[in-house]
Amino acid sequence: MAAFLKIPHPGKPPAAQELEEYVAYAVEARRRVKEQMNKRKPDDEFARIYLSYFRADGSEVVVYCPESKDAPATQSPARRSLDAGSGRPVPQQAVEYEIPAQLPPAPSAQTTPAPSTVPDVDSRTELREQHFTILYGDAGYTYDSLIGPYLVGAKAVAIEDPYIRASHQVANLVRFCETVSKCPSVRQVTLITSYDEQTNLAELNERLEELKQSLVELDIVLDVRINENLHDREIRLDNGWIIKLGRGLDIYQKPDSRYAIGFSDFSLRKCLETKVDIFRVVA
Repeated sequence: MAAFLKIPHPGKPPAAQELEEYVAYAVEARRRVKEQMNKRKPDDEFARIYLSYFRADGSEVVVYCPESKDAPATQSPARRSLDAGSGRPVPQQAVEYEIPAQLPPAPSAQTTPAPSTVPDVDSRTELREQHFTILYGDAGYTYDSLIGPYLVGAKAVAIEDPYIRASHQVANLVRFCETVSKCPSVRQVTLITSYDEQTNLAELNERLEELKQSLVELDIVLDVRINENLHDREIRLDNGWIIKLGRGLDIYQKPDSRYAIGFSDFSLRKCLETKVDIFRVVA
């Protein structure tokens, strides 16, 4: 660090604010290395590393990487260690990182973190309004975990999304319908969408017809309607819940390849940046 400081400050030491900026940058770089090593090494060596620095007044500052500070799987990884007796890997509890009490909360502390497991859609727990801020690169979000619990008791689902045209967008619709099919009370799904002059209507109709036939086997009717003026994206349930989707169903990044982690398991798929607001309309 001393050698580095001589380059931007050859004549005199840096001011306290400048020095803190350099230290924060260095700690962030070290944390990024730590998080990558933690993903690759199956024990607690890197999972338990705690990175921070102290200001001159004694207050501690924890530095996070912007792309992973809200990712529970990164901040609280479930690690594995070797059983001394058998030599086989056994699961361990996730490592909890506690932010010191004197530190201010992170800017995104008011948002709801990504659900780590798929909730039971038959759960009797009380549902509440939620507001998710999904950052670019976040993982852990699926239609099951975001929307599944709110389907309880619903008989009809209406999807308003103007962009169900491309192959991956229709595939997202299929995945959402898979979530809907897990709720035994749902009997009707209505898709309200639109198209443009570049849309291959014959191909799109063929794919939607295949989905219709597949849902019929589950006693669910899919009704497709066209609204050329459609812009907003939301899902309305007849039990009163509304899910506002900033990007509609298109919340996932394209995987690097068919053989990359997250290609099949969407709880591991990286997301695009968007917001999801879930609230109830009282009649």
